[in-house]
Order: sequence, then structure tokens, then C-alpha cells
Amino acid sequence: MAVFRPFKAVRPKDEFAAKVAALPYDVMNSPEAAEMVKGNPYSFLHVDKAEIDLPAGTDLYSEQVYLKASENLKALESDGICKQDEEPKFYIYKQVMNGRAQVGLTGCVSIDDYINNIIKKHELTRADKEADRINHVDYCDANTGPIFLAYRPNSEIAAIISTYMAENKPCYDFVTDDGIGNTVWVIDSAEINAKISALFDKVDYLYIADGHHRAASAVKVGLKRREANPDYTGEEEFNYFLAVLFSCDELEIMDYNRVIKDLNGNTEEEFKNKIAEKFDIEKIGSPAYKPEALHTFGMLLGGEWYKLTAKAGTYDADDVVAALDVSILQNNVISPILGIDDPRTDKRIDFVGGIRGLSELEKRASTDMCLAFSMYPTSLEELMAIADAGKIMPPKSTWFEPKLLSGLFIHKLK
Repeated sequence: MAVFRPFKAVRPKDEFAAKVAALPYDVMNSPEAAEMVKGNPYSFLHVDKAEIDLPAGTDLYSEQVYLKASENLKALESDGICKQDEEPKFYIYKQVMNGRAQVGLTGCVSIDDYINNIIKKHELTRADKEADRINHVDYCDANTGPIFLAYRPNSEIAAIISTYMAENKPCYDFVTDDGIGNTVWVIDSAEINAKISALFDKVDYLYIADGHHRAASAVKVGLKRREANPDYTGEEEFNYFLAVLFSCDELEIMDYNRVIKDLNGNTEEEFKNKIAEKFDIEKIGSPAYKPEALHTFGMLLGGEWYKLTAKAGTYDADDVVAALDVSILQNNVISPILGIDDPRTDKRIDFVGGIRGLSELEKRASTDMCLAFSMYPTSLEELMAIADAGKIMPPKSTWFEPKLLSGLFIHKLK
């Protein structure tokens, strides 16, 4: 059963929350981060991307960067911008984007649950990305970015959250520059916090929605601390890592679309003929076609939009990975016709998150690419089914919005 416990968050004082809160480190590069923090010395990007405070050209993975991150994190407390709560608490975190709300609980989950697959994964991690975050967590002595986890709906947990929100004032309530509303409630009741933990004791599994590298890194730091402290009891903070848990019915996965550089030597007519062997093709023309059901795809070729519908026999419905739309497209078009066998590394393919809209596909297909596919979003049920089966999703299968902000909650490891 899942361990979920309250913690003493280091968090911004109310008046600084909007200035401290920042997008996660992995959604922008260093120059973009440097531009975003102009005029804001409190931005958490000074912690999560500390290279922006070092000379240009500094190696992003040098010790200097991690030492600067640690220094900047400590300064947030010593300068009175952030303060640690005196008692362990859970925190309700609500985000609103385009009128749709998602409400989660912020607390700490167990590294043992990750190791024992109570916290289920659906994505492979890269050693270089893990190493970066391991160093960041280790030098900062803290989890600075929450892991985005989901669980199956639980009416008792939902009732506690909704009641608390209705009866108590939030500590933070602000809108970011991109129009996302962010509201936080501190659950001050020890009794309610204990009840929440007890209810999660009955939850069978948690699922990583986003943040596989951060989760893996947090676990490896915890294991490293255990080695250094062989008499550990299991109660030390390094045995836990920061997460925001959402009921899966609160979440929405956006489409994750594909753009291709060339037709692998085919003419447009040859390419369409090959496509027609596995898909029914319907010419849409314009406007852009956004798929409305599973196993349908939009295709932009030669300035025209087409609707593709997968024919019977193009996938194994009993295979949870093969039945994904991203797999159907990869296995029937991108690999056999376009010759792109490894979409993780092939430079002839790129991926466009649904947040950017289909106009971005039209722009790319008329400039640096020649072909685009719009996708029907992967569902939470598909994600959880794959994780339950112990399998891995293909790359670039899911795009979650809004992103969880960093800096609102910091979990110290001791």
C-alpha cells in the first residue's frame, strides 16, 4: 500500500510566492531561463538552473553549478523569502488552465515504494539526466521539484480536499504570466493530515505521470544516504521524496504530435499509396484536422490535411503498448515507410506538444519539415494499464499541462 506523509515544507512567505514560483527546470534552456528571471532575484530558476548566475559558457554539469544552486537555495531562507513550517503538513495545490481545474495533494512518498513498484513507471530514464538531478538534490540537500503522480479516484480523499478548500482560505492565490491560476491551501489540522495518510495506506498503487528522472534521482540520493548512514531507521527525510498526487480523473493528457523532415525518397503519391495499405485516407483540405477518436490521425502533406483511420490488423488490441496510437503510427508508417526506427535519436523527426496547437504543425511542415501528424491524446487509463503491465511507453507519448511549478514546496532531506 502507498506511503504518503506530511512534511515540513520550506516555502515562500505569502507575499513572495508568485515571484519565487517558476516553471520546472526541464522546459526551457539556459538562455531562456536567464531571460525569464530578469528583474526577479527571487525566481526559483536561480536554484533549479543556477548556471544563469555564473559566467557564460560554464559547464552545465560542473560542481560550480550545483554549489551555486545550494547557495541560492540557502539564501532564500536566510534572506527571509522562504521559511520552513514548524510541523509536518499536507498542502492542497490547485491549478486552473483555460477554465479546467486540477487539484492535488503535496506531500512525501517513499523511496521503498518506488523500488518495490508501488510507485509505477512507464518511461525509461537516461543516465546523464539522472546524474544531473542526483547532484542537484545531493548538493542542495533537498528535493526542489515535485514529482507529478496519479492515483485511481478515491471518494473519501476527494471529499476531504473539497471540504477543506471550501472552509479555509488559501495561503497563495496568483496567476502566472502564461495565464495559469495557482492556489495553495496549507492543511493545518494534524487530525486531517493523519486521516489523509491513513486513506493512502489503502491505495494500491501510485503512477508517475511526469518526472521520471527526478523520481529516479531522488531515490538514488536516498539510497546513497542510507549507505552513508547504515543505522538509519527509515524515518529520516532522505527516505522520502517530494510529490504532488492527483486523482487521475483530475488530469488531462494533451496530444503529442510528430513532424518529419522528408518522405524517405518517396514522392507524395507513392507515400500516400503506401499509407493506404494500412489506413483509410480521407482528404480534409482545411482547416487543420484534430483527431476525435482513438486510432485516427491527422496528416499534413503538401499543404493539405488528411484524416487517417487505422485498418483492422494494423495493431494487436491485446497488447497495451502496440495498441497505442503512437505505436500504430510508428510501427506502420514512421519506421517501415519513413525509415525512422529510433525516434529518440533520429534527427529527421521532431515532436510538438499539443499546447502549441496545430498551427505549429502547419508552420513546421512549411519550413524545416515536410510532413506532420496530429495525434489523439493518450489517456490516463492507457498510461496506467501499461504501468500495471510493467511495460514502457514509446517516447513522446504524453504531454501534461499545466506544469507543476517549482519553488512553492521544498523538501529538506534532513
